[in-house]
Amino acid sequence: MAHDHDASYKLLFSSPELVRDLVMGFIPDDWLHSLDYSTLEKVPGSYVTDDLRHRADDVVWRVRVEGEWVYLYILIEFQSTVDPFMAVRMMTYVGLLYQDLIRSKDILPHRKLPPVLPIVLYNGDARWTAATDVAALIPKVPGLVSKYMPSLEYLLIDQSQYTEADLSELKNLVAAVIRFEHSENVTVLLRLIDLLNEWLDDNPELKRTFVIWIRAVVLRQSKNTLVLPKVQDLKELKMTLAKSFEAWAQQHEQKGIEKGEAMLLQRLLARRFGTLSNDVVAKIAAASSRQLELWGDRVLDAPSLDDVFQA
Repeated sequence: MAHDHDASYKLLFSSPELVRDLVMGFIPDDWLHSLDYSTLEKVPGSYVTDDLRHRADDVVWRVRVEGEWVYLYILIEFQSTVDPFMAVRMMTYVGLLYQDLIRSKDILPHRKLPPVLPIVLYNGDARWTAATDVAALIPKVPGLVSKYMPSLEYLLIDQSQYTEADLSELKNLVAAVIRFEHSENVTVLLRLIDLLNEWLDDNPELKRTFVIWIRAVVLRQSKNTLVLPKVQDLKELKMTLAKSFEAWAQQHEQKGIEKGEAMLLQRLLARRFGTLSNDVVAKIAAASSRQLELWGDRVLDAPSLDDVFQA
């Protein structure tokens, strides 16, 4: 199921309209906003290194700059959990992209390489705690060695930082995606489907892509408890979801309860045992309501953090 959702997310951002709205709505940069996004072209995002080991990116796009084929490459990585070494992954991806451009002779005049904007789009519940620059992962050293330390920073777009009030004001496809993923109000979700149907009235292909993505989101969030037939149309999808309104509402209500319990448990554990590791935070975020209740009962009496999570 996680693989299906990841695949549907990549399919969604394989549409130039989503990439354009991501830049225009969520990256505050006048120069980027001035570019012509009608020139967006998707680039193959899977590479083979020089020693023939295969490495895969998620989604890579290029766009013309100032009317000429001087490429700005936009590299997007999707994350639903915190990866403490994401900066290393992004540095590797950028290097592989450059290798591929050199191999295919798709570089700038005078042997210059095109600029790359590495983006991590994060849609998880836990707070993002990983370094956004690979330099932050390497201890500082004196003397000559410090001059040669690598540094590459990626742009983090954390969906949880945007409120429903902020997003509802935007006519933006990525804003709709974030609202859909994080909303716990079924009425809002059904209204979002209406909005997408209206916004994409002249784009039936992207409508079908959203149908695939929304269905994958609903199935994932319901933990596969809802039965949703495969449909091809947003209106038909809305009718299908409306018929399952009660089960859908119950699922979102339970999700909200579990999220609140998880946040409370995190605060109690941090107060008792100090800063929690990313692994512990992820374990709490993935736990059922029953597990959270059991661990919560142990917080006051357990002599150590490990004792709280014992079987």
